[in-house]
Amino acid sequence: MNIMDAIRGRRSIGKVKSDPVDRALIEQIIEAATWAPNHHLTEPWKFIVMTGEGRRTLGDAYAAIAQEGLGELEEAALAERLDKERAKAYRSPVVIAAVCSPSDNPRATHAEELAASHAAVQNLLLAAHALGLGAVWRSGDPMYHPLMHQAFNLGERESLVGLIYIGYSDMKELAGRRQPAALKTEWLEG
Repeated sequence: MNIMDAIRGRRSIGKVKSDPVDRALIEQIIEAATWAPNHHLTEPWKFIVMTGEGRRTLGDAYAAIAQEGLGELEEAALAERLDKERAKAYRSPVVIAAVCSPSDNPRATHAEELAASHAAVQNLLLAAHALGLGAVWRSGDPMYHPLMHQAFNLGERESLVGLIYIGYSDMKELAGRRQPAALKTEWLEG
């Protein structure tokens, strides 16, 4: 698959099969992620790969965060809600927590480190698509919560930039459309 086909053909795949994904494929997509552009060659990313019961870390974090905001619920209702939160971690056979892990390089700004980490995730998504995998980049309030940070033992300067759910697509092919680039482009010419 050429790069233009990968860019135009990639879609967020939120429903995947439970079939396991070969570790070698996951290693390939992470390798692709590490080729993202990064100012001063700081490589400000790391990836936490969760499979099998390794996804429990994420599920327990979802449940702990939800429990903080639930207030008083009867025991059965609380247990049901927490089980629903934990189940989010098991929506795909592989979940990758993408982390911005800023370097100590004094010339690197935090904004550049975050941008590089986001570019790494885009590379990861494109590589997954090119290898026949479905993936979706999830975020949302729980991802930024201190309990999620704690669950992954992130350092003080580190932050999650995405939870990428990966598996073999269980969705019909999605059509994609974008506005023409000309509508989003301004030329300054002399």
